[in-house]
Amino acid sequence: MNKKIISPCISICRTDPVTGFCYGCARTNEEKKHWKDENITDDWKEKNLKIILSRMQGWQLETFKESYDHKKNKGISLFKKNLIDNK
Repeated sequence: MNKKIISPCISICRTDPVTGFCYGCARTNEEKKHWKDENITDDWKEKNLKIILSRMQGWQLETFKESYDHKKNKGISLFKKNLIDNK
């Protein structure tokens, strides 16, 4: 059974005005739209995940990996979990 490929959104939704990439997930607005399209294939999603990871480095990459892994395993990003925990 295939495991669903979940969105790379980690709830830090701000776009860098210089690069056009989201600070949280490094996707473009166009890529975000594709992820919401129910006809987009898992193959496209896997390729896009590799592309967005290649755009990140340093603390952004480490933060993304940690939060995305948490989201895959627990169903919620670390950022969103921390917002809920601190209410």
